[in-house]
Amino acid sequence: MAYKAKFKVWRGDVDSGELQDYLIEVNEGEVVLDIIHRLQATQAPDLAVRWNCKAGKCGSCSAEVNGRPKLLCMTRMSTFTEDEVITVTPMRTFPVIRDLVTDVSFNYTKAREIPSFTPPPGVAPGEYRMQQVDVERSQEFRKCIECFLCQNTCHVVRDHEENKEAFAGPRYLMRIAELEMHPLDSADRVREAQEEHGLGYCNITKCCSEVCPEHIAITDNALIPMKERVADRKYDPVVWLGNKLFKRSKT
Repeated sequence: MAYKAKFKVWRGDVDSGELQDYLIEVNEGEVVLDIIHRLQATQAPDLAVRWNCKAGKCGSCSAEVNGRPKLLCMTRMSTFTEDEVITVTPMRTFPVIRDLVTDVSFNYTKAREIPSFTPPPGVAPGEYRMQQVDVERSQEFRKCIECFLCQNTCHVVRDHEENKEAFAGPRYLMRIAELEMHPLDSADRVREAQEEHGLGYCNITKCCSEVCPEHIAITDNALIPMKERVADRKYDPVVWLGNKLFKRSKT
């Protein structure tokens, strides 16, 4: 059955903006992105919203629905009551360009700062050999669709703009963990994570894992294991001595 839903949608740009009220038709089986499209088509043709696949795989339509980071295309209208007011706002951590579209270039800057996969010397492309069991841990992290909801909800940068320069955020610390756990990567990702990308800023609140639409256990499977490796390296006297006497191998 169709009904009219009450929406509050943030309209504005980098200089100013406000929530505007809309009454919009909702049909059975629709998601929030459907309603935003209908709003564009019927009442607000100049409304800016970023989207692409509408299938939960491109990560483009990230925003906040009732204050919680969400993909608009994966947030079903059936999860709200018919008399509920639904508030749609842009991601809070990143600068607003216009309406629901934010400038997420911070994330691409952080991506470029991470050295790429580094195979052992003498091993050429096409010569990589490994067992499936050796890559299962890091394969989970490859499901990331780069929606940046984890970056948006991480309070280290969400509430402290000054931390952005020193902190890569959960998405890119997860990328470092993926490479660290790769059986053929030879770079020193532990030192890199702690000293160059701010792993120590993370206090494992798990908010990044909670909002991940791919259900990646970012905190438990990436960030905590990296913190454990940092602790082993810096504070375990036996490991410290072994690293001094012998070339460290991956664990």
